[in-house]
Amino acid sequence: MLSIIEQIKQGQLWDFHGGIHPEENKTISNQAAIQQAGIPSQLVLPLKQHIGGKGDILVSVGDVVLKGQPLTQGNIAMCVPVHAPTSGRITAIEPRTVAHPSGLTDLCIVIESDGEDRWIEDRTPFDDFSSVDPIDLIERIRQSGISGMGGAGFPTSRKIQSGIGKAEMLIINAAECEPYITADDRLMREHAEEIIDGIKILQHILTPKVCIIAIEDNKPEAVKALNQAVTDHDNIIIRVIPTKYPSGGSRQLTKIITGQEVPANGRSTDIGVIVQNVGTVFAIKRAICDAEPLIERIVTLTGNSMSTPGNLWVRLGTCIDYLMELVGYKADKKHPRIIMGGSLMGFTLPHQQVPITKITNCIITPDKKELPLYNHEMACIRCSSCADACPTSLLPQQLYWYSKSEDYDKCNEYNLADCIECGACAYVCPSEIPLVQYYRQAKSEIYSRKQDALAAERAKLRFEEKNARLERDKLERENKFKQAAENRRKEMKTESKGGDDAIAAAIARAKAKQAEAAKSETSVPDNSEMAKLREERKQQARERKAKLAEETTATDSDKSDKKDAVAAAIARAKARKAAQAEEKTETPVISEENNQNTEESADPKKAAVAAAIARAKARKAAQAEEKTETPVTSEENNQNTEESADPKKAAVAAAIARAKARKAAQAEEKTETPVTSEENNQNTEESADPKKAAVAAAIARAKARKAAQAEEKTETPVTSEENNQNTEESADPKKAAVAAAIARAKARKAAQAEEKTETPVTSEENNQNTEESADPKKAAVAAAIARAKARKAALAEEKTETPVTSEENNQNTEESADPKKAAVAAAIARAKARKAAQENNKKEE
Repeated sequence: MLSIIEQIKQGQLWDFHGGIHPEENKTISNQAAIQQAGIPSQLVLPLKQHIGGKGDILVSVGDVVLKGQPLTQGNIAMCVPVHAPTSGRITAIEPRTVAHPSGLTDLCIVIESDGEDRWIEDRTPFDDFSSVDPIDLIERIRQSGISGMGGAGFPTSRKIQSGIGKAEMLIINAAECEPYITADDRLMREHAEEIIDGIKILQHILTPKVCIIAIEDNKPEAVKALNQAVTDHDNIIIRVIPTKYPSGGSRQLTKIITGQEVPANGRSTDIGVIVQNVGTVFAIKRAICDAEPLIERIVTLTGNSMSTPGNLWVRLGTCIDYLMELVGYKADKKHPRIIMGGSLMGFTLPHQQVPITKITNCIITPDKKELPLYNHEMACIRCSSCADACPTSLLPQQLYWYSKSEDYDKCNEYNLADCIECGACAYVCPSEIPLVQYYRQAKSEIYSRKQDALAAERAKLRFEEKNARLERDKLERENKFKQAAENRRKEMKTESKGGDDAIAAAIARAKAKQAEAAKSETSVPDNSEMAKLREERKQQARERKAKLAEETTATDSDKSDKKDAVAAAIARAKARKAAQAEEKTETPVISEENNQNTEESADPKKAAVAAAIARAKARKAAQAEEKTETPVTSEENNQNTEESADPKKAAVAAAIARAKARKAAQAEEKTETPVTSEENNQNTEESADPKKAAVAAAIARAKARKAAQAEEKTETPVTSEENNQNTEESADPKKAAVAAAIARAKARKAAQAEEKTETPVTSEENNQNTEESADPKKAAVAAAIARAKARKAALAEEKTETPVTSEENNQNTEESADPKKAAVAAAIARAKARKAAQENNKKEE
C-alpha cells in the first residue's frame, strides 16, 4: 500500500464534506498590476493585530520614529511587535475604532508622517539563510512582527516552532477561495521567485519530507509563474485543486491534500502537517533576506462603487478613507456599505476611519444590486441545506437554536468551536437567517464565561493560599510564644534559690507539722509554714502578672478597667437584690428548714451566704432597737406619722437608720474583748476552711432558736394599747413590718441580757464541739439534732404557759386568720432567735 506522500506525488486528491460555489467576482480586481498606495499623512496602528496578547509600548507621545522601528515589544510566544510603517512623530496613544465586527475601540498609536520615509540604520539581513541556526531564524521572524496574513492572524513564529520535529508535510495555502479577493493571485504572478525563497527558508527550519503548494484551478497565470520559479531539486510540488469554497480553510485544505482529518480541538501539526499562507511566506522572505519587518501588505480594493478597483501595497495603519479617495469610491445613496474582508466572511465597517491591519486582505464597496441587503429574517423551515453545505460536518440548525436560546452547554456539545465561520450555511439558507452572527455571539459569550471561570478559579487558589499562609503565620506565632514561655520558665527556675526542691521541702515541713499536731491531739494545727508557702506562691504569681501587664497594650488596660467596672456594678446589683429580699417578711420555719440547714452545712457556699444574711439581719435589728430605747418626742412622732403615711419617706428613713446602726455596730466591735490566741487560730482555721465555717454557722443558728423559745416563755402579756396598735399595724402591711422590726430588736436585747447569766459550756461539751468542728458532716448532723430538740422543748413549754389574755387571744385569732400576720409573727420570732444566738456565741467564745 502506497504511503500518503507517494499518493500525493502521484497526484492523488481528496474532498471534504459540503462546500459551495458562489459567484467569484475576481476579474474586477485581478486584471491590473499591484500599485503603491503611498504614505498617508496619518497612520493609526492598533497594538493588537493578531491572535494573542498586546506588547509593551516602547514609545511615548512626541517621540520621533523611523521606518521599521519597533513600537512595542513582547516577551511571550503569542505576542508579536508592531513597527512604524514610516518615519514621523508620535502624536497620540489613545483608543480608536479598530477592524473588528463589534466596532469597538482599542488602544492605538497615532503617527504623523514626515514624508521622508527614512529607514532605521541597524538592518542586518541574512545573506545565506541556509547557514543560520533555525532558532535564530524563528527569532528574526518573531521580531519582524509577522503573523498569519490569510485572515486568522496566528503568530507565525509560534506556529513554526510548534512544527519543528513534527511536520512531515509543508502545505502552502495559495487557494484564495473567497469571492472578490485577488491579493494572493497578483502576489504569485508578480513575486513567484520571492515566494519560492520563503518556502526554502521554511524547509530549512522545519525539514519536511515534502512541500506542496495548493492553488485553485481558477488562477492559471499564478500556476504558470510558480512552475517557472520551481526547479526539480527544490522538493516542491505544485498541486492544482478544484475551485470550491471554502477550500482555503486550513482543515479543508489539509483534507484535500492528505485525505486526513484534523482532530477536533486540535491542530494540523497533530497529524504531521503545517500550513502557511502564501502572503506569510513572502513576508518571511522579506524579514530574513531583506531585514524588513511587516509594515505593509497587499490589499484588494474591489466593488462596483469604485472607479478604479485593483490591488495596492498599503502601509499598515492607513485609514479606509485615504484608500477610498485613491480608488474613486462613490457611495450608494440609499445603502452605502464598506465591507472589510470577503463577501462571505467579511463584516461591514461602522465608518471610514478604520485602519488597515496585518490580517486585512480585501475592501469591498458593493452596490445594492451586487450584494443585496437582507434585513428580513424568516423562520427556519428545516430544509437541512445548511447542514449539507457545512464544510466541518456540523449541524448548523441545532447550533442556531441553542445559540438563540443561550443554551451554551448544548452549543459545546454540538462542537460549536469547530465552526470556521465561513458563512456557507448563511449563504444557502432560504430563510435568510444570519447564522454566522448567532455563532459569533455564542462563541464570544462562551469565551467570556470561560475567562470568568478561570478568574474565579485563580481567586479561589489565591484565597486558599492566603489562608494557608495565615495558618502558617499563626503556627509560627504560637511556637514563638511557647518558646518564649519555656524560656521564661527556665529563667525563673534558675533565678529561684532552691527551685522546685525548696518548694518541695517547704511542703514536706508543713505536712510534718500537721502530722505532729494531729498526734498531740491539738484541735488547731500550725499552718504557718503552709501560709508562708502560699504567700510565696502568690508573690510569684503577682510578679508574673506584673510582667504580663507590662507587655500588654493600652487597649487591653482599657478593656480590663471596663471589666472591673462591670464586675463592681454586678456586685452592687446583687447587694441591692439581697437587701430587698431581706426586707420582705419571712415565712415561718417548718420542718423543711432543718433539711435546708443540713444542706447549707454540706455546701460551703450556701453556708457562707446564710452567715452573711444573718449578720445583715442582726444589723437591721440593732437599728430598730435603738429606736425603741430613746423615747420618741412629739415632733418625732409627727414625723414618723408623716413617714408612715408616705412609703417613700419611710424607706429613706429606714435606710438612714440602717446606716447609723452599721456604724454603731462597727464602733462596738472595736471595743470587744480581744480574742485569745487559741480562738484566733481557730477562727483563722475556720476562715481558711469553708466547711468549718458552715458548721459553726449551723451550730449558732440552732442555739439561737433554743434561746428564742426560752425567751418567749417569759414574755409579758400584751397590753390593750399594744393590741390596738398591733391591730392597726396588721391592717397596714408597712406598719406591721415596722412593728415586727421593733419586736425583733427588743427580743435581741432581752436575749443579750439573758445570755450574760448563762452557765459556761462544760469541758465535755467543748470536746464534743471540737470533734464536730473537725468533721463538717458530724457537725451538720449534730446541729440538726440540736434544732429538733430545741423545737420539741419549746412545744412542751408552751403547753404549760400562762393562759393568754382575752386581748392576746383576740390578737392571735386575728393573726391565725390572716396569713400575713402569722408570717410577720414568725419573722419576729426568728429574728429574736438569731439575736439570742449571736449573744450566746459571744459568751461561749
